Amino acid sequence: MLISDKMVAAINKQIGNEFGAYLQYVAIAAYFGNESLPELSKHFNKQALEESQHAMKFVNYVLDAGGLPEIPAIPAPKSRFSSAEEAVKLSLDWELTVTKQINELVDLAGKENDHTSHSFLQWFVNEQLEEVSSMDMLLKIVRRAAQNLLFVEDYLARKGLRPSASAAG
Repeated sequence: MLISDKMVAAINKQIGNEFGAYLQYVAIAAYFGNESLPELSKHFNKQALEESQHAMKFVNYVLDAGGLPEIPAIPAPKSRFSSAEEAVKLSLDWELTVTKQINELVDLAGKENDHTSHSFLQWFVNEQLEEVSSMDMLLKIVRRAAQNLLFVEDYLARKGLRPSASAAG
């Protein structure tokens, strides 16, 4: 096995965190769908898909490294929100938490002298910068729109028409 049992256990925990994020984003997308905000719903469905892909990257990495992926129990996501701001704020808080979790995995890889995991995790370090920045921007826009979430819908629709800065660069 290329990575330690301790690293496998930590990554398995992160697999659960990523699937938890997937479920939370599905719940947020459903909330926005129920509120007749299709662009916000579509945005969070896309976020959910990304989180499931992140979980699978971890699963495949553990397999490639000779470990056994074990998916932990996933807590039920929050499904009811008092406002769009609350739902988006939860998303930003979640991304900040995931960033901390990824950083802890990088720290563990260093302590374990595990260069393979350290290299693998760098993609997630960079991805979290994009995730936090994007969710922070969305929260600011939701706050600026106040009760008129159609401004947010318009922003997301326009954003979907052009490539993001990270995709262009």
